[in-house]
Amino acid sequence: MEVAISAVAGELVSRLISFLLKYHSSLRHEQSEEKKLVERLQQLLMRAGTIVEEADVWYITNPGMLVQLMMLSEAMYRGHRVHDTLRYQSALQGSTGFDEVSTKNSSSSSLCLPISLKRSRTIIKMHNKDMRFEPQSALESLENAVANMAKFVVLLGGCERMSRRPYDVYLYTDYFMFGRHAEKQKLLIFLLQHNDPADDSAPAVLPIIGGAAVGKKTLVAHACRDERVRSHFSSVLHLSGDNFLRILDHRRTMEGMMLVIIEFASDVGDDDWRKFYTLVLRMGRGSKIIIISRLQRIARFGSIKPIFLSMLSYDELRYLFKTLAFGSTDPAQHPQLVQIADEYAEVLHSPQGTLVSTNTFADVLRMNLDIRFWRGVLDKGLRMVKRNLTIYGVHPTKLIEQGNPVDITDFAMHPLSMTRYTTNVSIKEDLPSVTLGELLADPSVRPKQDFILVSWESRIPPYNSFAYFVTSRAQDADEGSSLLGRKRQGVPM
Repeated sequence: MEVAISAVAGELVSRLISFLLKYHSSLRHEQSEEKKLVERLQQLLMRAGTIVEEADVWYITNPGMLVQLMMLSEAMYRGHRVHDTLRYQSALQGSTGFDEVSTKNSSSSSLCLPISLKRSRTIIKMHNKDMRFEPQSALESLENAVANMAKFVVLLGGCERMSRRPYDVYLYTDYFMFGRHAEKQKLLIFLLQHNDPADDSAPAVLPIIGGAAVGKKTLVAHACRDERVRSHFSSVLHLSGDNFLRILDHRRTMEGMMLVIIEFASDVGDDDWRKFYTLVLRMGRGSKIIIISRLQRIARFGSIKPIFLSMLSYDELRYLFKTLAFGSTDPAQHPQLVQIADEYAEVLHSPQGTLVSTNTFADVLRMNLDIRFWRGVLDKGLRMVKRNLTIYGVHPTKLIEQGNPVDITDFAMHPLSMTRYTTNVSIKEDLPSVTLGELLADPSVRPKQDFILVSWESRIPPYNSFAYFVTSRAQDADEGSSLLGRKRQGVPM
C-alpha cells in the first residue's frame, strides 16, 4: 500500500513540475510575442505618422487618396491606443482602480465641464477583456493600411506642396488643427478650384454642418490661413445669420474674387436667402460662399455637397487628449496617469463632450501631473453634472448652449452660478478675471464679488476665448439645498 501511495505521489509531483515548467515556458513565450508585437506596432506607427503629417502639407485633389488617408488615420489612432495599453499593461495592473478614489475628498479640485455620468468605473475591466483579441487585429489593420499607401506616396509627389513655416512641425498639435485631414483637403479644393461654368457667374456655396464645438469655425480659419487661399481672394467677409442681408453695407469692397463666410445659429427663410444670393451676384467671378451651422436644414442652400463634421472618433480624441494633457512630459514616466487619461477620454467621448471640454481638461491637468489631482478633477466634475441634472433636469452643456445658468458649487467649495459671457450683456468691464486652472489649483483665489471665469483660450484661429460670468449663490444656498431633494421638470436630454 505504501509503495502504491509513494508511486501516486511521485506521479503527481512529476506532473505538477511538468505543468509549472510548461506554464512558465508558455508565459515567457507569450511575453516575448507581446514584446515583438509592441515593437512592430511602434515601427508601423512611426511610418503611418510620417505619411499622415506629410500628406497634410500637400494639396490633395484625388477623392480616392482622401479615402486612403482617412483609413490610414483611423488605423493609426487605433494602433496608438493598443500600443499604449500593451506598453503600460503591467504597471496598470498594479495600480488602483477608479472605485478606490474617495468621493469625500472635498480638498481635491474640480472642473466645470460637460461630462457623462454613465461610464468610467468599468472602463479598465472592459479594456482588459477586449485586449485579449484586439492587439493582433489592430496590428493587421495598421499593416494593411501602411502597405496600401505605397502608391499613395508616389501620387503625393505629383501634388502641389503647401508653404509651411519651419516651426509648424514642432508645434503641430498645440498650434495647428488636429485631425480632420480629409475635411481640410476638401475645403481647400473648394476654395482653390475654378469650378464655375463659363456662362455662370453665381458664386458656389459650400455648407459646413456639425454639432456644437466640433471645429467648424476652426476648420474654416485653418483654410483661410493657407497662403494660396489668401492670395486667391481679394477679400474675406464674415457675416452672421442675423445681419447677412446687410451685405450691401460692404458694396464698396465687393470687387474681385471674394470669400463670404456666414454663420447661421438659426434657420433662415428661403426668400431671405434668395434676396441675399441676388445681392452677391455682383461679386467677381470665382467668388465663393461658406455657410456654417449646426442645422442640417441650412445645407439646402449649398450648391455642392456639404462637409459634415461629426465628433472625433474615440481613438482620435484619446490620442489628442493624452498628447495635450502630458505636453512635453513622457507618458511612460506616469503609467497610472495614462490609465486615468483613458478614463477621461471615455467620459469625454459622449454626446455631451466637445473639443472645448477636451482642451480645457487637458490644460488644467497638465499643470499638475498628480494622480490624486487628476482623479479629484474627474470626480468633482461628475458631481457637478449630477447636481445640475438633479436641480434643472438638464445637462450643463445644454444649459450653457441655451444661455441658462449652471450651478458650479462643486468648483470652489462655495455656492456659485455661471452663465456664458457675452459682450451684449450688462456686465461691468472692471470685473476681476480668474482662469479655471487658477481656481482649481487654489480655490482661495475666488474673488468675493462677481467675476469672469476663463475656462480655455484657443491657441489657433479664430482664437476663441471661452469665458463665463460667475455670481455667488450664497443667499440661495438654503433654497438650493431644499431643491436637491425634489425632482424638477426639465428639457429632455
